[in-house]
Amino acid sequence: MNAINRRDLGLLVLRVGTGAVLAAHGTQKLLGWFGGGGLEGTSKAMEAMGFRPGRRSAVAAGLGEAGGGALLMLGFATPAAGAAAAGAMAGAVAVHAPAGFFNQSGGFEYPAFLGFTAAAIGVTGAGRYSVDHATRHRFDQPWTVAAAFVVSALSAAAVVGKRAMEQGAEAAEAGDGSGGGAGATGGAA
Repeated sequence: MNAINRRDLGLLVLRVGTGAVLAAHGTQKLLGWFGGGGLEGTSKAMEAMGFRPGRRSAVAAGLGEAGGGALLMLGFATPAAGAAAAGAMAGAVAVHAPAGFFNQSGGFEYPAFLGFTAAAIGVTGAGRYSVDHATRHRFDQPWTVAAAFVVSALSAAAVVGKRAMEQGAEAAEAGDGSGGGAGATGGAA
């Protein structure tokens, strides 16, 4: 097996493994599969974590994970798929950041790893064993890498920034002497 085939085989394994994990996680949010809360449960959880409106946030996170993961598995529109998955994981990192880095304490280690992996696949490309290769890279053009990552980064920043502003406003309201300051952030993540 020559180096090119090993590289393409390695990309296939990485793409399918990463994409499957992301797709499974997204279907938990959207459909309640694999013990997930489905759209209703995820919407309530998103609201509790400060993402409003919760349903829209749940759909965006679920589609970023499930859709981005499925496209990564196929190697189809790989820059957009990697960007979508990385953007969804950026939101997950923001949710888990208050707990620190390591996963065992509820930190952001795992979503960060998935996000960086999805981003790396999006930048590197899907390899020979992919829909992108079979379609002669019609949906995998050099400009789509930059466009996909810019759109994803701006979207993630807007969602996380809006959440931070709403939490700041809630904290300010809680600190107005009404006695609600200590538990204002609730049980996120």
